[in-house]
Amino acid sequence: MKSFKLLSVGFEKDGEFISCPLVDGIIINEENSRRSWILEMFIEKTHKPLFDEWLESGEVMNAKAVISYPENEPAGFRLAVYAVKEIGDHISVLLKGPLKRVRSQYAEHLLEELIAEGLQGDDMLDRFRDDMKNRPQLKRDRNKLPPS
Repeated sequence: MKSFKLLSVGFEKDGEFISCPLVDGIIINEENSRRSWILEMFIEKTHKPLFDEWLESGEVMNAKAVISYPENEPAGFRLAVYAVKEIGDHISVLLKGPLKRVRSQYAEHLLEELIAEGLQGDDMLDRFRDDMKNRPQLKRDRNKLPPS
């Protein structure tokens, strides 16, 4: 098994993208034939009702996680909540699921969007660098979410 720093995680729910800012996080590759990963998120307690709901339902969610470095392309997962534990003013959320085989080509798709917006030269380069660091959701991904 190998472990990595978990920098951010976002979930698709009812046609929306939900992001829970991490206080801390770790992700572990189980290195098995099922491509299973374990994620532990340490987040604000205000998110507890959402994760309790997912724990009770056993729902498997599409998620995207940025691992190790902010510049890394988000990795896609299919995750289920396995445990939610209160720790002071925070909660620890344990999730498990496989890595999706198909990785998006974030940089290429971002560049396509910037060109479509008519950006050029230094303006395009500055925006590209900023968006590669901050990883906003791409328009093409927002349009793929099912209607509410």
